[in-house]
Parts: sequence; C-alpha cells; structure tokens
Amino acid sequence: MRRDGADATPSKVRPAERWYATVWRWHFYAGLVVAPFLLILAVTGAIYLFNTELNDLIYPDLMFVGSSAPAMPASHWVASAEQAFPGASVTRINMPTAVGRSAMLFVTPAQGAPRRVFVDPATAAVLGSFVYERTLVGIADTVHGSLMLGWMGDALVELAACWAAILIVTGLYLWWPRRRGRAGVWYPRLAARGRRFWRDLHAITGIYAAALILFLIFTGLPWAGIWGGQLFTPAVEALGLGYAGARTPPTSAAEAPRTTPAERGRGTPWALENMAAPKSSPKSSGGHDHHGGAMPRDEHPLPAPDIGVDRVRRILAEQGLAEDYWLMLPAGATGVYKAQTYPDRPQGQRTLFIDRYRGAVLGDITFSDYGVAGKAIELGVALHMGNYFGLANQLVMLATCLAIVILVSTGFVMWWRRRPAGGLGAPPRRAPIRLRYLGVIMIAMAVLFPLAGASLIAVLIGDRLFQMLRRGAPVPS
Repeated sequence: MRRDGADATPSKVRPAERWYATVWRWHFYAGLVVAPFLLILAVTGAIYLFNTELNDLIYPDLMFVGSSAPAMPASHWVASAEQAFPGASVTRINMPTAVGRSAMLFVTPAQGAPRRVFVDPATAAVLGSFVYERTLVGIADTVHGSLMLGWMGDALVELAACWAAILIVTGLYLWWPRRRGRAGVWYPRLAARGRRFWRDLHAITGIYAAALILFLIFTGLPWAGIWGGQLFTPAVEALGLGYAGARTPPTSAAEAPRTTPAERGRGTPWALENMAAPKSSPKSSGGHDHHGGAMPRDEHPLPAPDIGVDRVRRILAEQGLAEDYWLMLPAGATGVYKAQTYPDRPQGQRTLFIDRYRGAVLGDITFSDYGVAGKAIELGVALHMGNYFGLANQLVMLATCLAIVILVSTGFVMWWRRRPAGGLGAPPRRAPIRLRYLGVIMIAMAVLFPLAGASLIAVLIGDRLFQMLRRGAPVPS
C-alpha cells in the first residue's frame, strides 16, 4: 500500500480493496477530527461518574452536618439562604439524601452567578456555598455537555458523538478477521514491535469496548440539543411514548384565587391586606378618589398568598413523599410546586405538581406512567451515569472511558509513525465509491443523525473539490 496518499488506478482495484480503502480513509478522517472531542468527553465523563464521591471529598464541610436532630421547617432554610444573600431568590431545594447530610438550595442572587447554598437541616445555619460551574464536578459536567460554549458547544458534542458511532462501525469493518489465527485479532501480539503493536492494541481495545461505547453514544444523544431536544424527544412525546407530562408542568389558576373581606380577617398576612390594589375607573369607584386610585380593601378581594414550602412538604408527606426529593419552587403567578424523586434506579422516579394557592395535587406521575421511549431513556441514563448497579456500574463505565482514551492515544501514535514528513498521511484513495452506495449512506445518515448527515455532505463536497484541485481540473461553478 502506497504511503504518499496517491490514488491508485481504478481499473486495477478489486471491489473488496476499494471498499477497504474507502472505509479506512473515512475512519482516518473521522478519527482525526473527532478524536480530540472524544478525549475530552471520556475524561470529563469519567470525572462525573464519581460526582457525589468527589464532592464529598472536596467539600465535606458543606456536604455533611454533625447533628442528627430533627429538621427545622424548610421555610427556615429558605430564610437563612435569602438572609445570607440579600435580594436573592431560592428556586429549588434538594432535600437531604440521608441523616447527617445537608440540604442544598439553588439560589439566584441579585447579582452574580447562581449559587448552591448548603444548609444544616436541624439548625437552618448556612454552611457555605459555591458556584457549581466553578467546581471540579461542575466544570466536568459543563464541558461534557457543551464544552462551555453554549449551544455551539452542544452541537459540537452531538456531532462528535455521531461521528464516534461512524468510527466504531468503520473500525469493526477494518478489524473483521480476514485470516486465520487469534493473535492480533482477539488478543494483542505482545512480542510485536512498532506499528504492529500499536495497531493490535488499538484494534483489540476497540473490539471489546465497541458495544459499550455505542451504548454511551446512544444513551447520551437524548440530551443533545438538536437530536434530542429538537427531534427525538418532541417526536416521542407527540406519539405518547415519552414522560406522560412529567416534564411539562401544569399551571396554577390563571389568576390567583381571591380572598373575601371575611377571609381577610382570618389570618391573611398584614402586608397582603395592606397591599395597594389596581386603580379603579370612575364608574366603578362611584366617582370618589381613593388616594391614587387604590380600592378600599373592605370592598374588593385581594390575591391569596402562596401556601409556602412548609405546607407543600406536609402535602407531599401525605402523598407518601417524605424525604430525599427535589422541590422546585413556582416561577411566575401561575407556576406550580414540582417535587421529583430521582433514585439510582429510575423505577422509583415520581413527580408531583402542587397548586401554589390551593395546595391541590395537579399531577402525580410515576415511572410506570412513562411511555416505552421514556422508560428506555431513563434506564439508559441511569446506566450511562453509573447509577443503576452502584460501584460495579461506575467501574464498567470508567473502563469504557479509559478504552476511549486508549483508542484515541493509539490512533494518534499510529498516525504519527506512518505519516510522511510534512504530509498528512491519509490513506490512499483507491477509487471513488459508487453513487448508489453513497446515496444510501447519506440517506441513512440524514435519518439517523441529521447533524452528522449534513456534515457528511459538506465533507464529501470538500473532498471532491480537493481532488479536482489536485488534478488541476476545473471546479464546477
């Protein structure tokens, strides 16, 4: 095989050799572009697999409390967090996961980045806080999802994942045994030296890790902004195969329920009773001026107050949800309280929506209510994140991340050793692939991975233009 990248004469190339050369060429180019992203995803994914263990190790003073006394009402936790950060608002409370652990409150300050504030449940004392994106786990999480580049980074991660699937498929084709013997096929030839050793290590790591890498790719795609957010998830929800409304909360009353004058005398907060009402028209006010247009509080009902987190917790306890859940606080006048359990095994997931004014349970959705796609996604996510089978699950996923690191490293070494001085060292172009085969590949790519399909078209056009320029042929206008 020629090393200078020159094209062979098409008439002298057998179909099998043409296919092998074409697959090898695509494997090479895909690996060259995607490898850096795969390395980043593997390292950050390995870190996030142990997110709880790492946070416990790095921030023990925030994660643990010394007292096992009964917890104070959650409203005290909220008050402490808001006092520590004046002008801030609490948007979510993660209840303690076990005795001796702190409660975590998501706080949006008046200025600066959102913070996670840790509170002792028994005393409501603030233990400290951090900006999640500035922690080791937070950095790994953000880089793993979007490379810290927002929607553009999310698209790049999705593109890298799609092309990683192509790398696996083409790699399996290149590995497929074409000779007898197990050495170099099922186990590396340890006595080998040079490029053969690196090839064996690369190929055999890939063959044993291929299924797990593909599993990581396909279980991660539902989180991707385009494939997951714009295509797959909306489609399965429209077909009734998704989350049965667990991700689309209902709303509280379009207008807050009103209190009557008699009800205002039975415990409505003073501040709410004395709140100025909207200006009245001359007709409705009888032509009298009520000091800037404020309605007399004895004649018109006022908005009822939010029932508050303490009553919500009592309602949830009555519904069998007593501890270890996330409580999302309402946003806006029609927002609702959302309580969600997220155990290591998704079969225990449950989501409840509580009306913020009346305390009515607006929805109670469990894993059994999910459609087949929703169940499959959650099972895949639990395994992807190393949660389902505990430490054993974490170690298997860690081994998969290490396999990706080995594949990237050995692929780079092989390329570096074989490339000519001053050249790219791409595999030679034996003969162009037939149009009908190319059409099938492009259609399949466009259906399965639209973003990768679009990039494939761009690469094919670029490769065609490059070949025409090399030969001095006129470029079509």
